[in-house]
Amino acid sequence: MTKVLLVVDMLNDFIAPEGALCCGEAAGEIVSAVVRRVSAYVKNSVPVIFICDAHVEDDLEFKQFPPHALRGSWGAKVIPELLKLVDNKSRIYFVEKQRYSGFYGTNLEKILKAIAEEEKKTLSELKVEVVGVCTNICVLYTVEELRNRDIETVIPAGEVASFDNDAHALALEQMRVILGAIIT
Repeated sequence: MTKVLLVVDMLNDFIAPEGALCCGEAAGEIVSAVVRRVSAYVKNSVPVIFICDAHVEDDLEFKQFPPHALRGSWGAKVIPELLKLVDNKSRIYFVEKQRYSGFYGTNLEKILKAIAEEEKKTLSELKVEVVGVCTNICVLYTVEELRNRDIETVIPAGEVASFDNDAHALALEQMRVILGAIIT
């Protein structure tokens, strides 16, 4: 089974206390575990895909949420703890998104297919682990798309977080029960 790690929205605007849409203490609490996982993947040359909000100034999402992660801004950058793990020899990819799902309007599926082909596998033979924020928004909708493609999906519960603990718990349960993701 070929493994891939998706790191969802571990960006300054969501993780840093001064970020425009900080997910609170829960987000800060997952940073060290996510750093350890990304470090292990990079060390073993396992693909890591950073899924990153990158909005334009008049993005319609700002009718629902305050402006955040403006393309090219400090807030849209991957947090420094993770960015320092990236080197030119690593199998690292960055996918910018403007909606909740990492697939909508992006090249994520194309990247996953290319990784599968490199390993002489099909897309459904991948095993994707997903970490990041927010559990009940971008993590959930990206996991839904992975499962719709019959990709085995694992979510380490201690490496996802939300600003809303109840919604976080419900999203984990929905991913497990409805989508068939593995929650560890």
